[in-house]
Order: sequence, then structure tokens, then C-alpha cells
Amino acid sequence: MENEKREVENDSLEKGINGPSGAVRVTNPEFHFDEHDLDRVQRRLKQRHVQMIAIAGTIGTGLFLGSGGALASAGPLGALIAYALVGTVAYSSLCAVGEMSTWAPISGTFPHFAARWVDPALGFATGWNYFYTNAISTPVEITAAVILLSFWDHDSKHVALYTAIICVFVCLINIFGVRYFGESEFFFAIIKLTLIIGLLLVGLIVDLGGGPQGDRIGFRYWKNPGAVAGSGLEPKHIGLDRFLAILSVIVQAAFSFQGMELVVIAASETESPRRNIAKAVRRVFYRILVFYILGILMIGMLVAYNDADLLSLRANNTAASSPFVIAIKRAGIKVLPHIVNGAIFTSAFSAGNSFLFCSSRVLYGLALRGQAPRIFTYCTKKGLPLFAVLFCSCFTLLSFMSVSQGSNKVFTWFVNLSTTGGFTSWFVMNVTYIFYRRGLLAQGYDPANNSYHNRWQPYIAYWGAGWTLFFILINGFSVFWDFTAAGFLTAYINIPLFLVLYIGYKVVKRTSFWKPQEMDFVTGIPTPEETEDPIVPPKNFGEKIAEILF
Repeated sequence: MENEKREVENDSLEKGINGPSGAVRVTNPEFHFDEHDLDRVQRRLKQRHVQMIAIAGTIGTGLFLGSGGALASAGPLGALIAYALVGTVAYSSLCAVGEMSTWAPISGTFPHFAARWVDPALGFATGWNYFYTNAISTPVEITAAVILLSFWDHDSKHVALYTAIICVFVCLINIFGVRYFGESEFFFAIIKLTLIIGLLLVGLIVDLGGGPQGDRIGFRYWKNPGAVAGSGLEPKHIGLDRFLAILSVIVQAAFSFQGMELVVIAASETESPRRNIAKAVRRVFYRILVFYILGILMIGMLVAYNDADLLSLRANNTAASSPFVIAIKRAGIKVLPHIVNGAIFTSAFSAGNSFLFCSSRVLYGLALRGQAPRIFTYCTKKGLPLFAVLFCSCFTLLSFMSVSQGSNKVFTWFVNLSTTGGFTSWFVMNVTYIFYRRGLLAQGYDPANNSYHNRWQPYIAYWGAGWTLFFILINGFSVFWDFTAAGFLTAYINIPLFLVLYIGYKVVKRTSFWKPQEMDFVTGIPTPEETEDPIVPPKNFGEKIAEILF
């Protein structure tokens, strides 16, 4: 009788039927959901690392430099509308993946969640899409850092040397391990935070007439030349032309926000991940509001969208092209541009550092579930997925393509491919959350009992999924006014690449969508007792301040 009972229980586990405890446990070895024991990374990221990484993910070169292009393209109001809209979409995507990561703080993050709760084929396609998006983004950011050095050194002969030095340092930080990565990102985040706060304060002072010249600007440029610029695509239809301008900046703004999910990619290597990631995700909304929205509002007050310097320096990609720097120089403040360029350089370096980390961890997660070569599951005694890091480090060599004029066009294609791949990741995050929530409710779980839960779910997930799908479709809309095959391919080639990965895996492995009652919310997921350390209350004033900040 006892043997019959055990056979029934085992049969229910294999088929995904409710077991004796009421929890569904799918242990299909083909998808390796039960290989938690293979996850050898160690939790070495502390609370302060996670909180500052969350800040670093929301501030980058897109805000410091890309904002100038946004202002020139759509005007102050147009840029503000675009960044505000994209900010809500980025936040919804982070809320979705943050909620799933606090439920399951394990390696593989949202590509594994897609495989576990939607369809294994979707997880495979998403994982490899996110891998090559980040792997290619690493040399892109290294190249951006080298260009920033040209602010001081204009000799093109030194470009290869600078590229090699930055490549070595980015790789070494990741090879040394997650602890060094955490410390470096903590340091870079402090620089970014100090810079953006300083620029906002200086910008406000200059706008109110506090600069050496005493010129009070106010909202002068919103009136003349105006609040919204035209795209130039439909000059005979002013309203449509302005709408297209905002549309172009929406795409550009989305590029600026990408990468903010780094904080949840590191969930499997974070101390007390459920508590710390929940805390970080809750604060991201205010960081977007303060840094991005106020930042875009400020540059729209400081510089006109048709400013000669802004238009001529758009392709410069150094601090000279930043609207903040243009306004500061005109106010008669000479030393700040050098400080700003140095700080933006660390931002580009930090981004390359982060993209290498993300690509290696996603590759490691894919290997754990049998969707990448097994060799990438190897970890050192200190929990470093060494072979995954070394393989991803090889992609930094692509940055040398920007040195050669002949290969520069190919490198530009890599840039576009890496940025369009990010939209797909956001889309999958939100879609996976919708399936995940449906499965939780079907199995009797209350999503509100999770360590992190957004009370606006699932509505913000639908919001995020809808808009990211829209971003994917309109990503290269301007090419239809001046069509080129190269422009069309770089804008849309990621769509067929993703579909080939998805359909190919689905056909070969014959996968299907998980039904709500078949989803596995238990196997291989550590309990809160395994991951969370006891809360230690602050003992003095300094620790109370640190508790508020971090």
C-alpha cells in the first residue's frame, strides 16, 4: 500500500499534477529545472552594492550625451514626453522581472523564467538574444569610452592603445570575481550620482541667472524657438512632423534606459536577495523621476533645440556635445567640462563592465539548464563562472573594429543590433510576468505575499508589453522615408533572428506552452530561510543614514 502511494506521488510530480502538498513540481530532466545543486555562484554582493548598482543602471551616457540629440530632434517638450513615456515602460519591465526574481533568486534570471513559466523555446530564444545583445554592447561601450578620451587627446594613433587598455581592465574586473565587480560598480555609481546631482544644481543656478554673466534664462527656449521641434520627414504637415519627431526620440530614449535590469541579473550572487532586490526596485521609480525627468526638463530650459553648438556637436560623443556643458561654458564656467567628461568616461567604462557581467551570467544560466554548452557551468572555488566570463571577454576585441575605417560600418551595425535586442528583452519580461502571475493564481498562491509585489500588477505588465512591442515595430520607421537596405536590416534584423531561435528550438525539442497548473514554482528555488540573513537594525547615526541611502 505504501509503495502504491509512493508511485502515485512520483507520477504526479513527473506529470506536473498537484502533489500532496498542493505545490506543482515539474522535474522534467530535459529542461534541468531541478539542477539547483549545479548553481555554484556565491552570494558576495552586499546591500550597498545592489542599491548603487540599481542607481548606476538608471544613469548612463544616454542621459549625459544622448539627451542632446533628443533635445535637437524633438524640442524640450517633445523630449520630455518621450522620456517620461519610456520611463514608465522601463519601470514596468523592471517591476515584472523584479517580482519574479524575488520569488526565484537563481541563475539564469528572466530567460530561465520564460523557459520555466511560458515555453522552454521562449527561454532559449530570449537567453541567447540577451546574451548576444550584452556581449556586443560591451565593445560598443568600450568604443564610447575611447571616444570620450579624444576630448583631451586628438591623436588618432593612440586609439588602438586606449582600446586595448580599457579592454584589459574591463575583463580583469570581471575575472577577479563578483566582489570586485560590486566594488567597482559601487565606486562608479557614486561618481554618476555626484555628477548628475551636481549638473542639476549648476543647471538650475545658471537658468535662474546665478552664473558669472547673470543671464536669467527661465523657460525662454520653450517660447522661442518653441516647445516641440519637427522631424523634417513631413515638413508640409506640421502636426505629423512633430509627432514623428517625438516618435524618433521615444526610440532613442528607450536605448538610454536599457541595462537597468542589471540589479536583478545579479540576484543569484546577492546577499539576502529577496529583501535587497525588493528594496532596490521600489526606489527605481523615484530615481527615474529625479534623474531622467528632471534632467531632460533642465536641458530643455538651458539650451534651445536649434542651438548651433548643439547641432554641430551632436556626433562628437564627448562632453562637448552635452547640453549641460554647452550651457555651463556659455555661463563662463571653464573647468567643469573637463570634470564632466571624466565622469562620463567612468560611466561608459561602467556600462562595458556591466554588459560583460550580464552576458556571462546569462550564458552561465543557459548552460545550467542545458541550453548552452556544459563547459560554461564551470565555477571556481570562489563562485566565478570562469569559462563563461572568458568567452564573453573575447567579444571586447570587436571594439578594435572601430579603429579601422573599413570595418567601422560593420561595427555600426553591431551597435544597432545590440540596442534593438534590448526591446525584445523588455517585451519578454512583461509577457513572462503575465504567465507567471496566471500560474500563481491558478495554483493558489497569492502574489501579494511575495517579498516584492507591485499593487498595480498585472496592468503595468500589459502596459510594458504593449509599448515594447510598439517600440520593436517602429524602431526603424524613418528608413521608410529614405529607404536603404542596410538601414532596414540594422533596424529589424533582430526580429527574424529571434524567431529563428524560437521556432528552431521549438521544432527540434517539440516544446509547448506551460499550462497554469503545470508551472513549477518550487523546484530548485531556495527558500527565504536559505537566502535571507537576519535584519540588523542600525546602531548609530551613520548607520541610519546608510540605511536610508542604501
